Amino acid sequence: MSRAPQPFDHAVRSDERLVLDAEAVRAWSARTAEALGRERAAIDAINVFPVADGDTGTNLYLTADAAHRAVEAVFAAPGATGDRAPDTADAVRAMAHGALLEARGNSGTILSQLLRGMAGVLAEGADGDHLARALATASSSARAAVAHPEEGTILTVAAAAATGCRDGGTLPDVARRAYEGARTALEATPGQLAVLGAAGVVDAGGQGLVAVLGALLETVTGTAPEALPPSQAPAPAAAGTTESCGPGGEGPGYEVLYLLEAEDAAVELLKARLDALGDSLVVVGGDGLWNVHVHVDDAGAAVEAGIEAGRPHRIRVTHFAAAPAPEPHRADEAPAHARGERAHRAVVAVLPGEGLAGLCAEAGATTVQARPGEPPAGDDLLAAVRRAHAREVVLLPNDTDLRAAAATAAERARAEGIRVALIPTRAAVQGIAALAVHEPDRSFDEDVVAMTAAAGATRYAELAVAERQSFTSAGVCQAGDVLGLIEGDVAVIGQDLTDTARTVLDRMLQAGGELVTLVVADSAPPGLAATLETHVRRGYLAVDTVTYHAGEGAPPLLIGVE
Repeated sequence: MSRAPQPFDHAVRSDERLVLDAEAVRAWSARTAEALGRERAAIDAINVFPVADGDTGTNLYLTADAAHRAVEAVFAAPGATGDRAPDTADAVRAMAHGALLEARGNSGTILSQLLRGMAGVLAEGADGDHLARALATASSSARAAVAHPEEGTILTVAAAAATGCRDGGTLPDVARRAYEGARTALEATPGQLAVLGAAGVVDAGGQGLVAVLGALLETVTGTAPEALPPSQAPAPAAAGTTESCGPGGEGPGYEVLYLLEAEDAAVELLKARLDALGDSLVVVGGDGLWNVHVHVDDAGAAVEAGIEAGRPHRIRVTHFAAAPAPEPHRADEAPAHARGERAHRAVVAVLPGEGLAGLCAEAGATTVQARPGEPPAGDDLLAAVRRAHAREVVLLPNDTDLRAAAATAAERARAEGIRVALIPTRAAVQGIAALAVHEPDRSFDEDVVAMTAAAGATRYAELAVAERQSFTSAGVCQAGDVLGLIEGDVAVIGQDLTDTARTVLDRMLQAGGELVTLVVADSAPPGLAATLETHVRRGYLAVDTVTYHAGEGAPPLLIGVE
């Protein structure tokens, strides 16, 4: 057990901060996202209230990550230096606004309101006394945003943090008292909420808030607080005591979230209507922009209520019955998406050539074909993500020029409740390498890390025919010349495609390699693949070669070296 909050008579060290300036807010937002990212699996594992859907840690992390990205955007804005450098007000308002726009789940929505409550006070001053007032305002505003507050939740932990530092003091003292108060309150939550006591866990949202305040304490003092004891997942015997949802369960079947542009009076009427429709109602925000979260059986009615109140957008509807990972299907059974179910995870890849697209589709990827001169747009990529019909999607653009469109598609898909990881693959051979190590049975983060590592370890090259005279990094080329591009830059200019390919291969293998991947299009000379395979076998004894046929619509030759 942690000790109870104690009065501090603390001499401020030289490495401690007395003011939470803009750079400190920036550091706090980064540490918060990092801490929640590190702890999200453990927090997910103890998530039994208000719904045992195992996503509280993930929702808190996504909310905090959005808040941090908003702060970074303020610092990256044109002219954000010198006299126009961001101040505390700019940073804390950005942090709160970013969290409001991307708040996920019950706890993420409450966290966004806590940050909003803090921002209003810290914009006026950033010393210890203002931080104490900010935490008090945050606690009261978050509690007011919840239709039916429960003790033993993140709200209780927030109130204890505010109470622990209500007398003010220096910034380090206030941060310490707030953290100690929150940590002590967290340990008491199993005795306050029956479902937590039965499961033998602390409140998941409360543990996330302790991580947020721990990040603040480390930012202010330069010293990380003592780690919390490892979280314990609920014992199987307690499973029957957690709240169930969906048809035949005890709770509503859907979680509905949306941003809403509406006047205050309309929002008050909306709250009353949604409260009658379901539970776990949280409405946060203000100044015309709100984030609405509710659990209901009639998702359509919840959205319609928002339409009557104002303009809802970024609508996300999650069916709780679909939250757990699906059971593996038999070999003779159609895959989940063919049966109309949402798959656990999918890969979406952009590929040149019908043959290569077909090959990757056989490997289980949802493919988008890139035709010469017709790169897919963001809408095409979003449509492919939707077509994959999965809760988690790994997106492989396989082209440097598609990264912006892919990022836009990923953001739009996330707004629809799909978890998307964008791996910035720059060539099809990198996408093939990533797909080769894809394992849907491991955790999403581990899968993305492995795929990213495989793609990053693959150097790539392309052979193309020049259409006109032009200046390149290897000299002047004429129309009809064969260009060997390595990592996107012209490295070799030749007259014969096979000879140029050998030269490119030799240059790439000078840096070492274990596997050469050749992707050959129909437009390549007959026997090209066999010639290059023989060249590698004779000159590089320890290097293996694998060949794929891209068919029509691809560059004559793509080369990958892993």
